[in-house]
Amino acid sequence: MDFGIFILMQQRNKHKTSHQILRDAVEQTRLADELGFGAAWYAEHHFSNYGLCSSPLTMIAHCAAVTRNIRLGTGIVVAPLYQPARLIADVAMVDQLSNGRLNLGIGSGYQHFEFERFGVSLDTAKARTLEMLDMLELGLKQPKFSYDGEFYQQPMSAISQRAVQQPMPPMWITSVDPTFVTRAVRGGHHVFVSGGDGGVEKLRQTRNLIDKVALAEGKDPARVQVGVLRAAYASDNKAEVERYLDCARFQRRIAVSLKRRTAQVADDYQVEEGIVEGEATLEEMRANLPVGSVDQVIERVVKEIRTLKPCHYAFQTQMGDFDHPTMLRQLELWAKVIMPAVQREIANDPPHVAQVVPELAAA
Repeated sequence: MDFGIFILMQQRNKHKTSHQILRDAVEQTRLADELGFGAAWYAEHHFSNYGLCSSPLTMIAHCAAVTRNIRLGTGIVVAPLYQPARLIADVAMVDQLSNGRLNLGIGSGYQHFEFERFGVSLDTAKARTLEMLDMLELGLKQPKFSYDGEFYQQPMSAISQRAVQQPMPPMWITSVDPTFVTRAVRGGHHVFVSGGDGGVEKLRQTRNLIDKVALAEGKDPARVQVGVLRAAYASDNKAEVERYLDCARFQRRIAVSLKRRTAQVADDYQVEEGIVEGEATLEEMRANLPVGSVDQVIERVVKEIRTLKPCHYAFQTQMGDFDHPTMLRQLELWAKVIMPAVQREIANDPPHVAQVVPELAAA
């Protein structure tokens, strides 16, 4: 079982500058490397305080120079916002600069707010991403390639930079859309999911979907590499837990408002926080997420791992304006207490056997 951290680099208000937030992210990555975490992931967002990392590949290139062992991942590259040949070359170059430590997370994006400002239609994002996945495989695996798709065309070209990892850096496709899950399974790529604010039942449904797709593709479900991202926080200090949940709710509110195109930008790029229809209460979030006392978090993480059977479990750091020193202590708690306890609990778990529930099998 491999553990990682996910850094969104949010700016809930301007009491911390963007420079401070980026430096905090670097320090969290450096500490995670020292503590033995398997990976650090960086989100990509634009034009708002929801996330200040506009280029996760640039972030990885920098963090590669201050770390030794930790893998560094794009969480995610929003594929439709890129020019394919440039992205292929950048991926190969960053894999070289990180000495083969790049995890390439790819997704189609979801925020109308961002797509409108890049002049790209969100309606075509799925189709564009599928073509981009084809081109990434061709451009990273072959000395030269060409492509003729609906959205992208590439004359016969050779990418001068070649990735260290062969045949290509591991790709993590982030979606529970059956089309993307099928594409990941068919290509032998990782599936990266989150479960959102949902609990174990939602993760169980996701596992059944992955199993169903794998069986339909003639693949062994146990060999599908799955990663999961969760909002998780452990503390016996109830005030800290409440603060983390408040930040998690802030993140959810801003994400939904940007997705639904209801966001109100009050000060430059600062999105106003407001209640969103259908949002989970703090009590529901506390019940569904691995958030609470140290013992509660260990128990819930073990249950989630046994349900989803992932190879990688990442938890989210630096949401909202959660303070940096407390987050550094949280990383140490996970590395020294939570991760070893979880590893002991799952050490003797039996191999995963697909059990697709009837209603999903018939879907």
